[in-house]
Amino acid sequence: MKKLCGPVVFLLLLAPSLLAQEHYTEGPVWRVQLIRVKPTHMDEYLTSLRKSTKPLIEEEKKQGIIMDYKVFLKETKVSPEDWDICVAIEYKNHAAMDGLTAKGEEMRDKILGGKAQGQQLGEKRAEIREIVSSELMQEIYLK
Repeated sequence: MKKLCGPVVFLLLLAPSLLAQEHYTEGPVWRVQLIRVKPTHMDEYLTSLRKSTKPLIEEEKKQGIIMDYKVFLKETKVSPEDWDICVAIEYKNHAAMDGLTAKGEEMRDKILGGKAQGQQLGEKRAEIREIVSSELMQEIYLK
């Protein structure tokens, strides 16, 4: 009886993960930020993204830290509290995010010139936009 109990418990613990994989395979991981830009500041915010964020993300992509990125402009608004811009960054998997803070700081210092410049940029952006949501999502491929 004791010999049978061990494998049964193992199967019961393993069953949820086996069933989860029945329907899909895991793809890349996405960090998605939904951003609401304050009225009359869209041009200023897009300029900031183009001049500061794009070079950072392009360098991360070049160095293999990220796989890809996308920026979406929302064309329909349900309410004034709705988001305007979505910035999505694709990572190969969860492990690719290990040590990301240190890598990001290194890129920031290289592209923007240091921590102080990065903080100034963040403070300026906080005046013209609000992050509605920041999510981590696992892309899946249905079987």
